[in-house]
Amino acid sequence: MLYGRDRETAELDRLLDATQRGRGDACVLWGDPGIGKTALLRYIEGRAEGLAVLSSRGTRSESAMAFAALHELLWPVLDRVDALPAPQAAALRAALGLGEGRTDGLLLGAATLTLLSELARRRPVLILVDDAQWIDPESASCLAFVARRLRTEPIALVAAHQGDPADGRWSGVQGLRVEPLDEAAAREYLRAEHAELTEPAAKAVLRSAHGNPLALHEFSGMTDVDPAEGDTLSPGPRLRQAFLATVASLPRAVRTLLLLIAAEDRGDLGTVSTAATALEIGAETWDQAIAGRFLDLSGTRVSLRHPLIRGVIYEAALLPERQAVHRALAASLTGRDDTDRRAWHLAEATLEPDAEVADLLHHSAQRALARGGCATASRALRRSAELTPDAAQAGGRYAVAARAAWESGEPECARDLLTRARSRAPEAVVATLSRGLRGLLEFVHGEQARAHGLLLADAVIVEDPRLAVQLAGLALRAAWNIDSPEHWARALGVLDGLPATGDEQVDLLVKSVRHWWFEEASPGGQATSEVTQGNDLDLITWLLPPAPIAVAWGLEEQARVCYQGAADRSKETGMLSARAFLLAQLGTVELVSGQWAEGRLNVSEGLRLGEDMGAESVVAQAMTVVGWLRSTTEGETAAEGLIRDVRRSRSSRSSRALMSSSYWHQGVAALGAGRAEDASDLLDRLITPGGEAAHSTFAVLAAADAVEAAVRAGRPDGASEWVRLIEEWAERSGAAWARGAAFRCRALTAGRAEAEALYPLALAGYAEAGRPFDHARTELLYGEWLRRARRRAQARGHLRAARETFARLGARDWLARATTELELAGEAGIQAEQASGPAPLTPQETRIARLTAQGLTNREIAASLFISPRTVGHHLSSVFLKLGITSRAELRELAATLSE
Repeated sequence: MLYGRDRETAELDRLLDATQRGRGDACVLWGDPGIGKTALLRYIEGRAEGLAVLSSRGTRSESAMAFAALHELLWPVLDRVDALPAPQAAALRAALGLGEGRTDGLLLGAATLTLLSELARRRPVLILVDDAQWIDPESASCLAFVARRLRTEPIALVAAHQGDPADGRWSGVQGLRVEPLDEAAAREYLRAEHAELTEPAAKAVLRSAHGNPLALHEFSGMTDVDPAEGDTLSPGPRLRQAFLATVASLPRAVRTLLLLIAAEDRGDLGTVSTAATALEIGAETWDQAIAGRFLDLSGTRVSLRHPLIRGVIYEAALLPERQAVHRALAASLTGRDDTDRRAWHLAEATLEPDAEVADLLHHSAQRALARGGCATASRALRRSAELTPDAAQAGGRYAVAARAAWESGEPECARDLLTRARSRAPEAVVATLSRGLRGLLEFVHGEQARAHGLLLADAVIVEDPRLAVQLAGLALRAAWNIDSPEHWARALGVLDGLPATGDEQVDLLVKSVRHWWFEEASPGGQATSEVTQGNDLDLITWLLPPAPIAVAWGLEEQARVCYQGAADRSKETGMLSARAFLLAQLGTVELVSGQWAEGRLNVSEGLRLGEDMGAESVVAQAMTVVGWLRSTTEGETAAEGLIRDVRRSRSSRSSRALMSSSYWHQGVAALGAGRAEDASDLLDRLITPGGEAAHSTFAVLAAADAVEAAVRAGRPDGASEWVRLIEEWAERSGAAWARGAAFRCRALTAGRAEAEALYPLALAGYAEAGRPFDHARTELLYGEWLRRARRRAQARGHLRAARETFARLGARDWLARATTELELAGEAGIQAEQASGPAPLTPQETRIARLTAQGLTNREIAASLFISPRTVGHHLSSVFLKLGITSRAELRELAATLSE
């Protein structure tokens, strides 16, 4: 019976009802210990008639075991793993210790979601997770991933957690705070459950419990709980004090048994019984503990009646008592599957350095790392290092622990561990084992100039030549982020002096870095071979140039081939962090080449993957491109929120490249909306010396936009520096687009006679470069110029061409301008044309539609996009409705349209 929980039960009933109708969701119940979260889980479980129920409970002892909670949850349905798509099945087997290999967090989340989705095809599924604050980090990340993707599934997930889910791995999942009972509900509970209490005693309990149900229950069976008048001590400390007093009065053998159960914490009666026998605890002691209502026995399970009691008993025990029970538990764990738990119990029983125990923990960490359990591995390595007698060996273990902490999303913990490593082991050892972590931490969370120095310092001392190349490549990127030629030169010098890696593709890329990145680049110059199986993808990812550099040199097609190959390989190998970065780069060059549909899909997927992994720098890069695309296709205001988010991000504050690109895209949006003065002000920030947005690459790319903005704003003098900049770049690079931009800028600032000769040259440059958007904008400018010169017939030809391209690309504001200019040039009857057409597909709908048209099944599409088959079906229903079709055959007929 629940008291005073109408709000909470109504929400759980709504969740259950929606799930049974195919619209699942998740909810995290959170609040103080003893507040009633577990009771609410039991409530919804009792209402789940006809649903398949899977459950898991977090424990302190298994919080150090990677994927332990996920293993418990999925154990009843592991026979279904083989039916999953091969990469997903492999990821799940690896995580659960049923197969070899290292799992990727995103792939594991997709595998778990697919498994649950398939299970839900027979009947809806209810997932219950109790004490979620104690489940291992890897399981928490996986279940939170699933929880955020249940809207199209008949699956409900309800977790109980002590903290607010908005903070931590459960962020993005709906939270429902379980508040203390009001006085009326608390009184109702006491009358129903503890009718023996006198009125004075009931009032004392009410004052002490503050609406906490566990406190109401416990205080009702205790005496002397009445606080002094005005005492506001919370029920948590008061309960602890009461439990401590009760435990202290127990016989020593009973206290030891309760401590043993608290230390074991998994509830395995066999393990506890074996350890209890070793500690000479007999049946009489068990009977006393049961009679005192301290523990519950059920089949092969034993547990203390509430987690709060566990904490009190463990914390109140003397250190020698804790060590004794942990040694007994370690001795009882002799099975092959118990190795990791045995290592941890021995570690808890050990205070002084112990090489044998340290090695056990080290081996446990290696097993966790092999399965992708980075958070668990970091914790084990840290404790291993603490127990390692040899300082240098301990430093090496701290270094690996730091890298594992970084990869699990704990940068501050990684910093602390790295500091410990550097105080014990040589720099070369720490740099090698942490894989250049000190520079990487600075690159992502600190100053780019400092990151550059740290990365290069480690690149010349690490023992692994591949790692050295990777660090030098990352330093090169840091130099570009801050737009410092001096830093470029240093990074190039180090990179040139590194030994060969033995990977033909990587070594070719190292030799080609100058061609790709800087002063020796030239159109049609040295190309790179395809990225193929066997290449070191992690290295290749960081050696490929940022997309804006390739675009500036006019090498976008060569870059596109490399980005596409690397992105395809990242998907095959499960390196989804690399895929997120590569898709953002790939989408950028596709947009420049006029492949807006493909670019939108790739950048959107890169953004989604980046958000899933918490990769802030990738998210910021993708958001700038998505923002430009939205403002161009939906109007200037559509991207305002994205632009603000980019500039507020930690990554942008340390990267001029990100800040510069955000101002460039915002300036182009303002120009398209007809706000030339604002556009000019925004774009001038790209060449303001010392400014946060000053960056030479983006200044070159934005020059033609800045000149147009300055001229339209009536600031011709402000255009001169931009004209000089683009002309110098056109001469240096020889890029066709740059020649076209230089001619266009000259035409905008030249007299009538000269302009007429320059516009055709500008059009020819953009046509040769294959940049349809810039070509159409030049057609628009030329058409405007011809109309003002009263040559309307000629103007209409250019304006029609511009308008057709803007309509095909979906450039809304530019289409409106071209339409207006056409009307002014004497062409009528065109407004109605642009209003027609079906509702546009979202990026995800477009991708699913294309894959369906290629003949893939829902299951194959789901595996490809890391979503569930049911979600694919949901999107396909929307696609059919928007396109006005009813079958896959009709969709295949529209395949060509979907590619535009």
